[in-house]
Amino acid sequence: MGGSSSKSAEPYSAPKPAAPVQKQELDEPWRKFEWDSISELKRNLEEFTPSDPNVKEIKIIVAGQIGAGKSSFINSINNAFRGRITSSALVNSSSGGSKSFTTKLKGHRIRSGKVALPIVFKDIMGLEPDAMAGSQAEDIINALFGHVKDGYEFKTNPLTHKDQHYTSDPSLSDQAFCLVYVIAADTVQFTDDKLIDKLKIIRHRISERGIPQVIVMTKVDEACPLVKNDLRKIYYSKKIKEKMQMCSDKVGVPMNNIFPVKNYHDEIDTEDDIDLLILKALQQIVNLADDRLIENSDN
Repeated sequence: MGGSSSKSAEPYSAPKPAAPVQKQELDEPWRKFEWDSISELKRNLEEFTPSDPNVKEIKIIVAGQIGAGKSSFINSINNAFRGRITSSALVNSSSGGSKSFTTKLKGHRIRSGKVALPIVFKDIMGLEPDAMAGSQAEDIINALFGHVKDGYEFKTNPLTHKDQHYTSDPSLSDQAFCLVYVIAADTVQFTDDKLIDKLKIIRHRISERGIPQVIVMTKVDEACPLVKNDLRKIYYSKKIKEKMQMCSDKVGVPMNNIFPVKNYHDEIDTEDDIDLLILKALQQIVNLADDRLIENSDN
């Protein structure tokens, strides 16, 4: 007789609990920031004068990967002072552009209203990973040391002393006293190691001369939904802090010299919260540059 065979019941297995969702908003801000200090901050910057009377203006070099927002950062500073959207530094608005829109070294003076402040940002051609593409590390180093004149067109090969744009014996006024790396928060984790190597070469060379370096981390709103909804959450954001730490680890710049900002992009009017982050970064950049100027003068 053929009896029916029965399968033994499989033991009950409880479903695995879902992985806990990591909290992106911290209970306390991880960096103190005064959101009501814009008038005082702006006034202090407007009253700034270089500590050495022989130097009429502080020069600052801005470098970074193509599309990180170098020119937009310079424009955003002028926007904050002038209370309207400006375009001193031309920006490439095409999506997916792989070539730098900046091809020549150009100084951009910061203005408050119609008054020129003694602060000049030098915009550099965008960095690229390939050794022979984008701005060359040697050109950036020479620009910092005051060897490169405005109008120099960046080429595959770096500037030599035979070029008409080379200054062989730069004065203190020709030199820059701070290097700002502009790095995009939304893509920092994908930054090519070869590009980071370029930054490390620059950092090593200029550190020997005591030139301070700062990272301005842009596109924070694109990197963190919390910050996109409310810019004042920037120092409550765990993700933004992690992105800044990543910048620090990759480039070697300490966390207290890294400033997250949102550049002006699609706005048609200025906003106090955007301005405040931009101006706070500028204040620290100017202070570091002036400290270096004092040290250089003393030596």
